[in-house]
Amino acid sequence: MNKLIIFTLLLLSSVYSLDFKVASYNVENLFDLHYDRTEYKEYIPNTKIHNKKSYKIKLQNISKTILDLNASIIALQEIESQKALNDLNNRLHYKYFKFIKKEKSAIGLAILSKYPIVNSKIITVNKYNNYDRDILKVSININNKLFIIYNNHWRSKRAKESKRIPYASALVKDIKTLTKNEDYVVVGDLNSNYDEFLTFKYDKKLNDTFGITGINQVLNTSKNGNILKFNKFLDDNSLVHYNLWLELNNKNRFSSKFKNHNNTPDNIIVSKALFDNKNISYIKNSFKVFNPNYLYKNNKIYRWNNKKRTGYSDHLPIIATFSTTKNQVNYIKDKKTFKNKISYLYTIDTLNQKIKIKNAIVIYKYKNSAILKQKNNRAILLYKKANSLNLGGVYDITIDSIDSYYNLKEIKSISNIKFKHKIESNIEEYYLDAKKINILDENYQNEIIKNLIGVYKKGYLYFSYKNNDFKIKLYFQKDIKKPKNNTTIEIKSGHLSKFKSQIQISIHKKSDYI
Repeated sequence: MNKLIIFTLLLLSSVYSLDFKVASYNVENLFDLHYDRTEYKEYIPNTKIHNKKSYKIKLQNISKTILDLNASIIALQEIESQKALNDLNNRLHYKYFKFIKKEKSAIGLAILSKYPIVNSKIITVNKYNNYDRDILKVSININNKLFIIYNNHWRSKRAKESKRIPYASALVKDIKTLTKNEDYVVVGDLNSNYDEFLTFKYDKKLNDTFGITGINQVLNTSKNGNILKFNKFLDDNSLVHYNLWLELNNKNRFSSKFKNHNNTPDNIIVSKALFDNKNISYIKNSFKVFNPNYLYKNNKIYRWNNKKRTGYSDHLPIIATFSTTKNQVNYIKDKKTFKNKISYLYTIDTLNQKIKIKNAIVIYKYKNSAILKQKNNRAILLYKKANSLNLGGVYDITIDSIDSYYNLKEIKSISNIKFKHKIESNIEEYYLDAKKINILDENYQNEIIKNLIGVYKKGYLYFSYKNNDFKIKLYFQKDIKKPKNNTTIEIKSGHLSKFKSQIQISIHKKSDYI
């Protein structure tokens, strides 16, 4: 009878399936009250700033966030010590945990898990440098299936990209030792945007690697100059990875803010094995940023303030769901006809082959740049290559190259220009009425808008839309006179552009506003 019970339990454990959540959270400097002589200056214990009271509040706030997250497994960054982790976990009660830190480093990494950690490994990035933190690899037993997590905290952007590439190289070296069917994820604060090779390439302080980044070209979340979208990721037979940030709309892609710009330093990057319908699967579109009102409000992250003893962290947690059940993934191949539309250019980062665009209308022109638009389709900027194009002209053109300048999509070069005719209607018919659309929507990037009335103040236009108040940054070309503060103006032909992660209106000509 006992043998029968044991057999039944084993059978049930092999067929029973479950879903579980994996989260990553940079808790921003959780320092204990023991003096180790490796602390940051502002976290030396038992001072007016960092003491029993502040430590208790910090533990209380971080534990509240983690409890509300309700993740089965959570990877933590910026934990000072095993003592700090223990004090935190005394409020959380995760049964299994692991912590690592270099001896002379100020902060380390931790994993908390509701499932058994059966194996762990320290992946050394640079044993001669305390600033290069090690990577924590753990293998977790979930329903008799192994799940591998690589927890990371790469060098900050005080350092150039060449200091982050060794982390990615160390990861890939270890990943190559895994078998094809082993399920793993790369998580943590990589201090790299999901599209880092696009966002950093114009920054001379960061780009010392000729455009190569650890997250994109070494971990292979991009290929042939383009971010690997899901379909391409599944079709690729090489060692590639998929970044879950791509499951969110552009405006929701952020886990931190810098000078009010959205950043994605925290990442959950998944492997091909999680889609092979064996062992563990990723549940598609389950990736989320955890941003309740107490963490994020009025476009601000409520970060920890050591002096005021308030706040949480300068990062928001991210979370995704996995399952021990098969998760069949369906996807749709791109339609060839779509590639002849301007809207297609917004789905890729670079061109692998030239694309012919028909009936592109020049709806706006300034100096030797222009805005091109197809009827019932999107608009795009042709940058400094529009000398031979006339306002109102309709053209068939071949697009040779595109780029994203601080997230603003633009055409860099064209050829085979064929003039067809000039539009008979008023050019303003192709402008979008700002009274009828949400101009802060990413999908209107590069459109020309009209009928926007608001009050100009300190670089922003304050306006109303559907009885709600908004503001948008105004960028003026150097030769354009700015209005005085608190002046009511009307935008007659404003270019909806973008700088870094911020939507703005670019004023290129004096006639653009009155």
